[in-house]
Order: sequence, then structure tokens, then C-alpha cells
Amino acid sequence: MPNIKSAKKREKQTIKRRARNIARKSAIKNSMKKVVDAIEKNDIAQAKELLKTVQAQLARAKSKRVLPANTADRKVGRLAKKVAAVERAQ
Repeated sequence: MPNIKSAKKREKQTIKRRARNIARKSAIKNSMKKVVDAIEKNDIAQAKELLKTVQAQLARAKSKRVLPANTADRKVGRLAKKVAAVERAQ
């Protein structure tokens, strides 16, 4: 436990920030799973719609430094590639 007032404040901020980051990462993972499920069901329209929301979430996580920039870009690229492949197959 910190003794100095500013250190106590930093600890509170860190706990809040960590909880927010974990929630954000969890939401991204759930959204990505929804896109994959839509792809498996061959629902291209829904997959495209969900892909846009995932892209927005990843962009926000990238700008807030919740995820490294390359990681966010890679995840978007891989999902977009899957959606495009299903779209071409039909």
C-alpha cells in the first residue's frame, strides 16, 4: 500500500484504467466471435455490419493504447479477409 497521497491516487487510477481496458478487450473478443459466427452461418450482410463495429472498437482500442497498433490492424485485416473470402465463394 502506498503512503504518499499522489501514489494513492495513481493506484486508484490504475485500478480504474485496468478494469476499463479489460472490459474493452473482452467486448472486442465477443464482437470478433460474432463476426466469425455470422461467417460460419454464411450471413454476409450481418458479417459485414458486425465487421464495421469491430473495426471501430479496434480503432478506439488502438488510439487508447489498449492494444498495440499492429495487433489491432492485424485483427481487422484477418477478419476482413475471412468476410471477403465468404463473399467471393457465393
